[in-house]
Parts: sequence; C-alpha cells; structure tokens
Amino acid sequence: MPARYRQAFAGAGPALASHRGHDPGALVLARELARRLHAPLYFATTSRLLIELNRSPDHPALFSRYSRRLPAAARQEIRRRYYEPYRRAVEEHVRSALRRGGRIVHVSSHSFTPRLKGRVREADVGLLFDPRRAGEVALGERWRQALQQLQPRLRVRRNYPYRGWADGLTTYLRTRFGERSYVGIELEVNQKFPRGDPARWRSLRRSLIDGLKAAVG
Repeated sequence: MPARYRQAFAGAGPALASHRGHDPGALVLARELARRLHAPLYFATTSRLLIELNRSPDHPALFSRYSRRLPAAARQEIRRRYYEPYRRAVEEHVRSALRRGGRIVHVSSHSFTPRLKGRVREADVGLLFDPRRAGEVALGERWRQALQQLQPRLRVRRNYPYRGWADGLTTYLRTRFGERSYVGIELEVNQKFPRGDPARWRSLRRSLIDGLKAAVG
C-alpha cells in the first residue's frame, strides 16, 4: 500500500492480508512461467483494495470501500499512476507482438481463497476462458489434460470458480483482438497451495508450467 494513501486504510490490516487484498502465490507463479517460457511479464504489487487492475474502468468494484474514502482527485491519481499504465502496457505489448505475425497466448495469473462465504471451492486449479472462442477452448482443454497426466489427483476445472467471460482484462482484450490472434486464459490456483506445504506448492508450479508447455507445443 503506497504510503500516501495509507490513512484511508486505517483498520484494514486483516483485509489487506487476506484474499481481498491480494492474490497469494500469483506473482511467484507468474515469474516462474515467464522465466521458463521466455515470455514477458507484466505485474503489479499494489493491493487490489487500492484499485482492482482486473476490473473495467466503470466497474463498481474498481475501488474498494476503503479507497472510496479518498477524495476524487486522489482516486484519479491512482488511476493514472497504477491502473492505466499496467493495462496500457499489456495491451500495447499484445498489439506490438501481433504486428510481427502469429498468435498471442496471454496467461493471467491469479489465486482464489479455498472457502468463500462458508462454501468450500471444489477445485485445485481453475482455467478460465471464453467458450465462444475456439482457440481458448482448445488450449484450456489441452492444458487440463496435460495437468491430469502429470498429477492425476489434481482437481482441474474449467471456468471455475469464476466465469472466463466475466469482467476482467482478458475479457477486455478480446474486444480489441480477434480470436485467431489472441488467446487469453486466466489461471486460478487454490490458495491452499501457496499457503501450505512448500514442496507441494513447488510441485504444482512445475506441473502447471510443464502442462502449459505441452499444451502450446
């Protein structure tokens, strides 16, 4: 949380440390994906309770109940300083890469809380995509199959615990790039792994990366 905005987050410590404040494990996984696949990485380290980078500009949850306490000028500053540069950098990279030809596979790394509102999430890994886009359907299924071969007991579900066509950066990018050129997958990992046994978490990361390499190969 940038120091200049901390006053609005007085008493928000538990929320900031929870899944409401950040995605545990998502950046560790994204860095390993980028390194092993020799891919560019775009990421942010500000809390989603400051501004939710994976939401559209007019989404009601763009700002949290804490950041909505800030004056309008401060919220505009947050948009300019954190939100717009991140979103613009990803979109410009996709556009630049597509000018060189071929197809872009964009993996957006996230994690989800094992239990929400008293209900247990029945998955270890979620692969989110738009079922109307054949390339995303095909890649999601190949990745799922590869993961099941690597770890047969792993519970891998498609478009769970969220819908891949709901509001998000990949959904926005689909409005900018056609399905023949852009394939966007949101990867969701159960937070019990990054919060649990380190060896099991390393094994899952390895399988996710090996599975993706097999799926795109």
